[in-house]
Amino acid sequence: MPLERKYTPLQDLISLANKKAIVTGGASGIGYAISYRLAESGAVVTIADINEEKGRKAAQDLSSCGYRAIFQACDAGHEESVIQAVDKAVSGMGGLDILVNNAGIFPPTPIQELNSDTIERVLSVNLKGLLYFTREASRRMIEQKGGGCIINLASIDSLHPSHKDMSVYDASKGAVLTLTRSLAKELAPDGIRVNAIAPGGILTEGAVAQRPAQNSRASLREFQSRIPLGKMGIADDIGRVALFLASDLSGYMTGSVVVVDGGYLIS
Repeated sequence: MPLERKYTPLQDLISLANKKAIVTGGASGIGYAISYRLAESGAVVTIADINEEKGRKAAQDLSSCGYRAIFQACDAGHEESVIQAVDKAVSGMGGLDILVNNAGIFPPTPIQELNSDTIERVLSVNLKGLLYFTREASRRMIEQKGGGCIINLASIDSLHPSHKDMSVYDASKGAVLTLTRSLAKELAPDGIRVNAIAPGGILTEGAVAQRPAQNSRASLREFQSRIPLGKMGIADDIGRVALFLASDLSGYMTGSVVVVDGGYLIS
C-alpha cells in the first residue's frame, strides 16, 4: 500500500501555470532572465520596458521557445506610463498575480558632480517607479481576491555600499529594502507576499555599459577577489531566485531579502 503523501509534489510547488506576471525592465539582463524563468514555469509574462526594440525581441524570443510573453512599452519613471502599462497588461493577460520590480538605473556620479536631473531620474526609476507599479499591481491583486506576489530588486548596496560614486543609487536601493518590509506588512492581510532580492556582482551588458570605469579588467579582478565563491554572477542566478520567490516554494515568506552575491558581503 503506498504511503500517504504528506507533501505537495515538487512540480506543483514550482509551477506557475495560469499565473500572470509583469516584469519591469524585462527586455535584457537580469530582467530577461527573470522573464524567461517565469515563462518557462508556465506564467504568461508581460515584459514592461522602455526599450521597444529589445522588448519586442525579448517577447518574440520567449514565444519562439513555446512560452507565453507579450511586450508593453513603459517608462517606469513616469506615473501615467506605469498606469497605462499595467492597465494594458492586465487586460491582455486577463489578470495579474506576480509583479517583479526590476527596472533600475545606476549611473556612477561623484557627489560633487550630482545635479538635480541625475538625482530625479535615478529616484524616479528606482524608487518612484517601484511605488507606482506596486500601487497599480496590488490594486488589481486585491480586486481579484486571490492574493499575489511582488518581488523587488534591491542590491547588496541596500545593505553595504560596494562602490564609490553611487550615493544616489545606494540611497534608492536602501529605500527599496525598507519599502519591501513596509509593503509586506501592509499587503499581507490581502494575501500578497512582498520579498526582495539583493544581487551582488552580476555580469550583464547593462552593468558594463553604465559603469565602464568600475568594469575595467583591474577593477573587475579586485572586486572578484573579494567574492568567496571566486566568480561574478550571471543573470540567471537572479532569475532562479526570482522563480523561487514567485512560486509556492516560498509560500511562507514575506518581508524577506535574499542576498545573491557569491558571499561578497561576508568577505
